[in-house]
Amino acid sequence: MTADVKKETLGFQTEAKQLLHLMIHSLYSNKEIFLRELISNASDAIDKLRFASLEDESLLEGQADYEIRVEVDPENNTITLSDNGIGMNREDVIENLGTIAKSGTASFLESLTGDARKDSQLIGQFGVGFYSGFIVAERVEVHTRKAGEAPDTGVLWESHGEAEFSIEAKPRESRGTSITLYLKDDCKEFADDWRVRSVIKKYSDHISVPVMMAKPPAPPAEGEEDKAAEESEVEFEAVNEATAIWTRPRTDVSDDEYKAFYKHVSHDFEDPLTWSHNKVEGKLEYTSLLYLPARAPFDLWNREMSRGLKLYVQRTFIMDEAEQFLPMYLRFVKGVVDSNDLSLNVSREILQQDPAVESMRNALTKRVLDMLGKMAKDKDSDNYANFWKQFGTVLKEGPAEDMANQEKIAKLLRFSTTHTDSEVQDQSLEDYVSRMQEKQDKIYYVVAENFNTARKSPHLEVFRKKGIEVLLLSDRVDDWLMNHLREFDGKQFQDVARGALDLSSDSDDDKAAQETLAKESEALIERISAVLEDKVSEVRATARLTDSVACLVVGENDMGAQMRRIMEAAGQAVPETKPILEINPSHPLAQLLDGEADEDRFANLAHVIFDQAMLSEGGHLDDPAEYVSRLNSLLVELSKA
Repeated sequence: MTADVKKETLGFQTEAKQLLHLMIHSLYSNKEIFLRELISNASDAIDKLRFASLEDESLLEGQADYEIRVEVDPENNTITLSDNGIGMNREDVIENLGTIAKSGTASFLESLTGDARKDSQLIGQFGVGFYSGFIVAERVEVHTRKAGEAPDTGVLWESHGEAEFSIEAKPRESRGTSITLYLKDDCKEFADDWRVRSVIKKYSDHISVPVMMAKPPAPPAEGEEDKAAEESEVEFEAVNEATAIWTRPRTDVSDDEYKAFYKHVSHDFEDPLTWSHNKVEGKLEYTSLLYLPARAPFDLWNREMSRGLKLYVQRTFIMDEAEQFLPMYLRFVKGVVDSNDLSLNVSREILQQDPAVESMRNALTKRVLDMLGKMAKDKDSDNYANFWKQFGTVLKEGPAEDMANQEKIAKLLRFSTTHTDSEVQDQSLEDYVSRMQEKQDKIYYVVAENFNTARKSPHLEVFRKKGIEVLLLSDRVDDWLMNHLREFDGKQFQDVARGALDLSSDSDDDKAAQETLAKESEALIERISAVLEDKVSEVRATARLTDSVACLVVGENDMGAQMRRIMEAAGQAVPETKPILEINPSHPLAQLLDGEADEDRFANLAHVIFDQAMLSEGGHLDDPAEYVSRLNSLLVELSKA
């Protein structure tokens, strides 16, 4: 369809205006990144055409050689980047260049710190790279035509980076896109040939498409300057290596090249923590280049986020986010996989049914876990501690999703424990097991809503008294994790707030004392049970408390309190269960309760003790006002005594 002839002026989306203002007025610390972003976008456009042409070869329009051209014009103070990729029609231009909500702009703006250097590093990460052109340009023109459409459907987009942009029809013979930046006076350096070449080599050497620039003319022989000027024809040469980095031998690729390629595939500005480049030959043939980022993306917890590896088949780009090659709990991994064993017309649906994909997925998963294991063993490096801080909570999803690798994942987990009493999660299960007491045969843990609630849990009192270490779990995923992680190194896990307390280290004397305690408290337990029968499933005496009067215990097969809160917050139905109330009969408050003859006062005190036990677990009272009323009544009576 032919584009409208008239020139039309449209307004930017509100968030786009904010972003453009930021680009123009704030982000000056690393101006050269605009070139990296625009070249990366051009490379993506070519990859999209490569894939689309597999089904419709006519899109190539007889031109199958791909390239990106960068042309500088010092006289007019401009730089132009052109590609012969997929291109855009009028609707694409308005959608992609005028409305950028899909690019995560709101989250980008929320992430700004006020530090221009750090803020500029977020540009690519949030998919708003095109707008980085306004860091150096006072005006930007985009001339484009979609592959396979008529020349007269070409479109010209123009903006000064303010509130509006214009769009009009402008014929274009060749498919693809040209972006011309009219540089600001203080950015004339980017109209210099050698300056631009150095930036391309720095950021885009790894791009598999040749990035072409005009070849500097050879100096003419003396006396033939005028003739050379008349006869000279501009020749272009590739500035970058133009070879897919993963196809090269590892020994031929420098660390700087690996880091530069990571920034291309991830749109991250920071270096990766580590990477693994591997070629597999035999029954299956494929090459992988996998990276572990140093920082979590803003949408890590959105399970619908775009994720997965870039998939190539026989070096031909197929899809940008092939999530089938790694499980969900490794969704932070970036990189590429290039297979010789998949069909060029592969689709997401076919990938889900291909046994070769399952085999590659298993191998790639183990490779990532091995990368993490190697990093964790390096005691002289802070890399794993940094990784865990960013991605540890995601890795905790692993034992539930990947039973085959549960042991590998368990060795990578890190926890807070009563051994360090620190909120920093830096203790491994191997560390815990190495410190277990002689007769201890279980790994004890407590789950709470936050770290302070966990470390102050009344359930820990007897463990602290006996010097037994307990894992302190407070991440939202922890209750779910422990429902699937049942043992480690032959030791079963035991929730200290679930079921009856059974310490393997208890002596016969300890067990006898507990039986005596229960027998002597039968009358008190009976009275409390009668008062709280609507709130608890059972009341029993306990030896697990030393300082607290009572605690709540979850039934052996009941849902944990943390999981219950998460499901309720998500609007999910949860089974109706009642907790078990355990009383410390030797506590002064329990003894006061035991001696109370007035049944109303006894009932009030019993309810207060139950509510306090609920609060100490981080729980929420059904009727806070009633709790306050009972407590005030008891305080008034105490003041009169």
